[in-house]
Amino acid sequence: MNSVTAAQKEKQAAKAVSTRRIAAEVVEKVGVLLVVTFLFLPIFWIALTAFKPASEVYSLSVFFQPTLENFSRIFSSAYNFENFYFNSSIVVFFTLLITLPVSVLAAYSISRFQMRGKQVFMFAILATQFIPLIVNVIPFFIMFRNWGILDTTLALIIVNLGHTIPYAIWLIKGFIDSIPKDIEEAGLIDGAGRMKVIWHILLPMARPGIITATVFCFVITWNEYMFALILTNQDAVTLPVALSYFVGENGVIWNEMAAAGMIYVLPTVVFMLLVRKQFVKGMSAGAVK
Repeated sequence: MNSVTAAQKEKQAAKAVSTRRIAAEVVEKVGVLLVVTFLFLPIFWIALTAFKPASEVYSLSVFFQPTLENFSRIFSSAYNFENFYFNSSIVVFFTLLITLPVSVLAAYSISRFQMRGKQVFMFAILATQFIPLIVNVIPFFIMFRNWGILDTTLALIIVNLGHTIPYAIWLIKGFIDSIPKDIEEAGLIDGAGRMKVIWHILLPMARPGIITATVFCFVITWNEYMFALILTNQDAVTLPVALSYFVGENGVIWNEMAAAGMIYVLPTVVFMLLVRKQFVKGMSAGAVK
């Protein structure tokens, strides 16, 4: 009798554990579904609106006759959206072109060489990220006006470098710190120069960290709005500012703004798809450290 009772208790306990496991899995899956819905529903709706005719913009229906008129409209002479696209591309390209080599060399120097006041220097670099952007706008505006480079992509590149370089230095330095010095010393003993060691040994090993920094700097520069709004007027207007142009006499032209928004996020999506594996490695390594 006691053995039967014990077996029944074990069976009930196992059943209870199985029930709790199933309940936990259901809750987890429902939670993931809610998060995914919360994140992607707005993107899905913007994509739908981008292909809707003007008469269907305020309709909640997901079934309609799609049109490409909104995309052709934003690239017409009414908006000249390609000019804004070109400006943003130029700013991002040259910002990354300068940021990455400068940040890698600076991070390597700080990580590998002894220097006085290193901690103070690193804190000063980090402190630049604490300053609100609005505080810097007026000094930059006055300085660029005196230099005669207001409303130019050069002004936006200079401004963005002030944000991307300190951020990239801090991020890349953490990855370089994790690379054993013995590997570099072996290369130096074999006769390789410092730059050759950096190019052939350090960069391949720090690639996930460099790509992670590239992704964040790309996103920061591509989405920068405040400085672009204040420091540009006509010639160097970028995409984030251009999105505010889709306002007509009757309010926001949602279908055209949605089409512009889809074109706006396309480079970020493509870029993330190209570097996603290295980006995940970099984020995972950063999490472990």
